[in-house]
Amino acid sequence: MSLRDSVWTALGTVLDPEIDEPITDLDFVASCTVSGDGAVSVHLRLPTFFCAPNFSFLMVADAYDAGSAVEGVTGAEVLLDDHHASAEINAGVAAHAGFVRTFPGEADAELEEVRRYFLEKAVMAGQDRVARPLVDDGAGPDELAGLTLGAAPPSRDLNRLRVRRAALGLPDGDDAPLLIHPDGSRVSADQVPLHLRRARLTRAGLEANGDICRNILATRYGAAAGTG
Repeated sequence: MSLRDSVWTALGTVLDPEIDEPITDLDFVASCTVSGDGAVSVHLRLPTFFCAPNFSFLMVADAYDAGSAVEGVTGAEVLLDDHHASAEINAGVAAHAGFVRTFPGEADAELEEVRRYFLEKAVMAGQDRVARPLVDDGAGPDELAGLTLGAAPPSRDLNRLRVRRAALGLPDGDDAPLLIHPDGSRVSADQVPLHLRRARLTRAGLEANGDICRNILATRYGAAAGTG
């Protein structure tokens, strides 16, 4: 694998926090180049000029961290283009200033609580992704309440759910329940129907937002979007 491919793979771990999808899948990476001496240059673009600065900052900062951590990279520059706060965000990330120092007088807290809130939504949506095929095959509340991650059918969605739960410090081992509340406690059989309805609605919201973002991005940048 080339160094550029390794950097691209690392960028694939960076999520749009609001919709829980990689910036590479969303075509938010306008370009990614690596020089002969290992210097990385990444340009990001977002669906609108006014995308929320907090989400935008998280993606730029996470992309910088992901690219910088790749073995063989000697330096990284990640720039957000065509955004009303591009100058502030790019300077703040380059200076490792954090969100509050990047937006003095406007931001009063760093973004870990924002990140956690959206990870919790991703965990809820992920439970629907894993459980829905089982429900469609006839699994009832008792079976679902007793199902563990290790007993669930292997899938990309199951792996994704484990990663999101681990990021929150929630149970992610084989013996952990598939269906859990935000605090990590098991969902009881009588709670399963309402829990899955909430999970379904959360998933639908995330996926609808993702579709909207893709459509707006394609309209903004035209057929050239997605070239990476």
